[in-house]
Amino acid sequence: MDIILLGPPGAGKGTQAARLEAARGMVQLSTGDMLRAAVKAGSPVGLQAKAVMDAGELVSDAIVSALIGERLDQLGDRGAIFDGYPRTAAQADALDLLLEHRGRQLTHVIELVVDEDALVERIVGRFTCANCGAGYHDTFKQPAVAGVCDACGATEFKRRPDDNEETVRTRMVEYRAKTAPILPLYEARGLVHRVDGMADMDDVTGQIAVILDT
Repeated sequence: MDIILLGPPGAGKGTQAARLEAARGMVQLSTGDMLRAAVKAGSPVGLQAKAVMDAGELVSDAIVSALIGERLDQLGDRGAIFDGYPRTAAQADALDLLLEHRGRQLTHVIELVVDEDALVERIVGRFTCANCGAGYHDTFKQPAVAGVCDACGATEFKRRPDDNEETVRTRMVEYRAKTAPILPLYEARGLVHRVDGMADMDDVTGQIAVILDT
């Protein structure tokens, strides 16, 4: 079972992909992570990608496709969760060919649908303990004692510098621009399912499970 998981940053894709990996033995294929790993490993595709990136250029679709093909060959019968790919009609066509040549096929395209204003609140309000990394939120999860971490008792906290409203809304615009071209292609094939990404994490996991088990 090979699926595409869609959703803007902060929608919970990483959490749901990790749960699918743990529960079903699937493997999350994030193009960014794969590029970094291939470059670090010095694989043939990694060396190609490194040369392009060192020149300050964008990695081509051909290199990304080769990277995905290389990773698919390592999966055996485990399902793939595509994250961040495809983003264009050309990449969608390339993915179809990559899967077909390996006797695989895309079974579901699942979009985590979010409310932009609520997502902004979710992301902008989060902060972590600077010592142990425990997560908190201005609205949803304050420490039991103000200014003191529940987990380790530390008193220093930090926020990610890009967790601000302007950046989050820019990410939303980019996401809509990048997914708009491919959704109609998959909708025409009856592959698209939408789940409420603003629901409780366990509820989202349950919605995805229903889709995969139907």
